[in-house]
Amino acid sequence: MGGPEIETLIALLAKLPGMGPRSARRAALRMLQQPEARMLPLAVALARAAEAVKPCADCGNLDSRDPCSICTDPQRDRSIVCVVEGVGDLWALERARVHPGLYHVLGGTLSALSGIGPEDLNVAPLLSRVAEGGVSEVILALGATVDGATTTHWLMDRLRPFHVEVSSLAQGVPMGGALDVLDDGTLATALRARRRL
Repeated sequence: MGGPEIETLIALLAKLPGMGPRSARRAALRMLQQPEARMLPLAVALARAAEAVKPCADCGNLDSRDPCSICTDPQRDRSIVCVVEGVGDLWALERARVHPGLYHVLGGTLSALSGIGPEDLNVAPLLSRVAEGGVSEVILALGATVDGATTTHWLMDRLRPFHVEVSSLAQGVPMGGALDVLDDGTLATALRARRRL
């Protein structure tokens, strides 16, 4: 088909979510046909993002600022912290514009099958934030999976000594559903109809 450079480009593109070998070939061809307009700006943007974007020390969001733009936004309700599994879930909730407060990214969920235990999750900073005071509600916005439910119950036990309201997403999130693939309306309904645990 092409030289090793083209094959490497296709192989790297094929590793991206939603991109199989056929889609990767089509994307590579489009970029190669107009490298100045498509490929070079993409290469510059990728290099800049790789250099500048880091996890926020406060919440775990990815941003070029630390603390991130959400944590430093004066319009945010600092008394509500929404706990999510990953940055993709945070971005999904932000896209839906349904959460006025702050976030905390766990970096996963408890999973005996995958060998993910409490020490593998970003929990200590969350507990520190709550212990400092000012947080009145923690929303556990984890996926409706067995691992999500296990993590929710485990976090409830860890948050109980702080006497804060703990809620979770309600209707709208199907069993086995991941937050980052749900539509905005479903996310909005689930967050607004959260229930106290």
